[in-house]
Amino acid sequence: MHHEQRWHRLNTRVVHMTPWFEVREDSVVRPDAVEDIYHHVVSPGSVTVVAVNDDDHVAVTRQWIYTHEERQWRLPAGSIDKVDRDPRAAAERELAEETGARAEQWEQLGRVNGADSFTNHVDHVFLATAVTMGLANREGAEADLVVHWLPFDEALNLVACGRIRHAGSVYGLLSTGLRRNTERR
Repeated sequence: MHHEQRWHRLNTRVVHMTPWFEVREDSVVRPDAVEDIYHHVVSPGSVTVVAVNDDDHVAVTRQWIYTHEERQWRLPAGSIDKVDRDPRAAAERELAEETGARAEQWEQLGRVNGADSFTNHVDHVFLATAVTMGLANREGAEADLVVHWLPFDEALNLVACGRIRHAGSVYGLLSTGLRRNTERR
């Protein structure tokens, strides 16, 4: 019988806290039975939305991403805030804030772990359809955000040619595209 070796946390302490995440230092016993220190970021997680309108166009944003120091293509996305009752509520809020769109139909496509050894961060990815347009309500950090409604296949091509690299956006577009392929057969 295979005995599974596991990590054991002896204790944890917060070494840095921000309004968005905290950095923790854990004393651990690794699977090889050696005591060690493990630093990691604890995050409330985020959401990404594949919003498809009746013309089969998908909302894709273009924005300066500070940590990557460049303008990037990505789907509407953002953090799960304390005001959000659950990830779907966060997804509804982010879509409305960034694009002005609201959707009647929501489906969770899956969850993406973007940087496992670094953080517990999970991105909850949703498909939003039956979309109606309203006014966007962007926060200050999103002042440069531009929304493009691209034909779905064009957005998928941005993934294929490496121009969309945001993990939740890649996952959302690929899983939606794969689902469409399966439905066509």
